[in-house]
Amino acid sequence: MGQLFYSGIASLDGYMADRAGNFSWSKPDEEVHSFVNDLERDVGTYLYGRRMYNVMSVWETMDTPDLPAYIRDYARIWQRADKVVYSTTLTAASTAKTRIERTFASEAVRDLKNITDGNISIGGPTLAAAALRAGLVEECRLFLNPVAVGGGRRFLPDGLGLRLELLEEHTFGNGVVYLRYRTLS
Repeated sequence: MGQLFYSGIASLDGYMADRAGNFSWSKPDEEVHSFVNDLERDVGTYLYGRRMYNVMSVWETMDTPDLPAYIRDYARIWQRADKVVYSTTLTAASTAKTRIERTFASEAVRDLKNITDGNISIGGPTLAAAALRAGLVEECRLFLNPVAVGGGRRFLPDGLGLRLELLEEHTFGNGVVYLRYRTLS
């Protein structure tokens, strides 16, 4: 049975992007990126909302020899996995191994978890909020950046009551802190 985890990069004040939608402050360096690569090697399926899919789809063509090895490594990890994109506006996927679903159905995600051996990663705060509210997410994996952006798209939505147990923490040379939590019922 697969496990569903929510992973993301956030500012210290809890935002994945600032008010203008900018997230350039979150670009991981080689140390952080290599750590992410190791975490995501066993991801069999990525679940995305349309906005996150648009951001992540660049990895479809990033496996070029002129890029650093850790970037090429992540591109291969991402390309190997299946992707499910929840969107009412996309009519076709721009990447391989991708299907479009019109609505997020918690029962369908529960079924996917039951039939898969690999991990499932959910990306994007809106979609993750729906999965968290449905009790589908086993872990939250957060990379906190040493910056405050003052507002924007939150990693966790307002109004969500959630108890978490810290499983792991790691501090990187650039001041980023990785926190891995198990969700508790």
